[in-house]
Amino acid sequence: MAAIGMIGITIAGVLRYVDPDPSKSISWALAGFSDGTVWLIFGAFVFSIGYAKSGLGRRIALQLVRLLGRRTLGLGYAIMLSDLVLAPGMPSMTARSGGTIFPVIRNIPDLYGSEPGPTARKIGSYIMWVAFAATSITSAMFITSLAPNIAAVAIVKQTVKMDITWTQWFMGFLPVAVPLLILMPLLVYWIYPPEIKVSREVPAWAARELEQMGAMKPKEIIMACLVILAVFFWIVGSNKSIHLPFLGSNFIDATGVVLVVVAGLIVTGVVEWDDILNTKGAWNVLVWFATMVTLAGGLSRVGFLTWMAKFVAAHLVGISPIPVMVILVAFFFFLHYMFASQTAHTIAVLPVMLASGMAIPGMPVKTFTMLLCFSIGLFGVITPYACGPAPIFYASGFISRRAFWGLGLVFGVIFITALLVIGIPYLTSIRPVP
Repeated sequence: MAAIGMIGITIAGVLRYVDPDPSKSISWALAGFSDGTVWLIFGAFVFSIGYAKSGLGRRIALQLVRLLGRRTLGLGYAIMLSDLVLAPGMPSMTARSGGTIFPVIRNIPDLYGSEPGPTARKIGSYIMWVAFAATSITSAMFITSLAPNIAAVAIVKQTVKMDITWTQWFMGFLPVAVPLLILMPLLVYWIYPPEIKVSREVPAWAARELEQMGAMKPKEIIMACLVILAVFFWIVGSNKSIHLPFLGSNFIDATGVVLVVVAGLIVTGVVEWDDILNTKGAWNVLVWFATMVTLAGGLSRVGFLTWMAKFVAAHLVGISPIPVMVILVAFFFFLHYMFASQTAHTIAVLPVMLASGMAIPGMPVKTFTMLLCFSIGLFGVITPYACGPAPIFYASGFISRRAFWGLGLVFGVIFITALLVIGIPYLTSIRPVP
């Protein structure tokens, strides 16, 4: 996929599809390599190296398995709850899921003899998909759990003249979020079942392994401190409402935090540069996602996506408002197949969708607006490039290409159906949007 991406940007850049100037065209083709999310994903792989080399990842995984590993379903709920706890204060799902949760849970399948390949379905595939699907739900729950949510609120205020507060967002999505969070690990258990469902021996074995590991080693302590530092600055570093002494507010980007921690891992010797060079998956994903971001952005720059959105909206005139609302929200959701960035999708298409909805006589604009905003986090589940964590979980090797696309479609349909079936009556009748 990385090779296909490189070929794509080469053709588009050399043939000047986006910019007639040859120099600017090549600059556009390479622009994805300066995207902050791309390097945030790369940093998540380096975090994984640190967890593995220091032994901290294995220690945390053993603790989880000791407490909850008797049943695979219990592990699924533990992983989902971990993401939920972090979500309200961490506006980067890549940092939250890819940089914090993935490096830990990557150690769990090994304990059960589950590796990428023939043994992946023992337990590894189940754990990875639960973690990935969970972060899409939690990203839709809070304004502060996903950066594009914040952008969406600004666009809504500008376009619809409607202010969405943190509480309004949370209460508006809560009736959708609760059943999805409760049922999702169970649905994955049924749809994509693990081979190991109950294991009485492994928790006891994990307890013995922890005893043998003994007290935390210096590198584990350094790794733990750097992770805590990263989570702290992910929460407060880009938050305008939190003011720290000497630092102020909004003083460091999520990607900046990752680069600082990666530098710290190298300086302290927890990770060596050769370790990073030898991690082919990190470099492969770097090239793949950078080129996908560029190509998807090109669709927007040449006007294709705006044309498509207006074309669809124009053909819905004359249909009653509620069916039109359902069609437009579903269209906005599945249009994400053409994007490798939730932020780019939000900025490029949300204003067009809002304007189209406002032009429909009788459209409940506030409900329509809220549904569009909630879908931004949810559509991160549909493809291996739909959001920052997606290429990280895909590159882990536990979920095959075919399974990833298939599960993405299945859970995408489940998520959008829940949003529409529960959200429309709730937002229009039970709890009307003020």
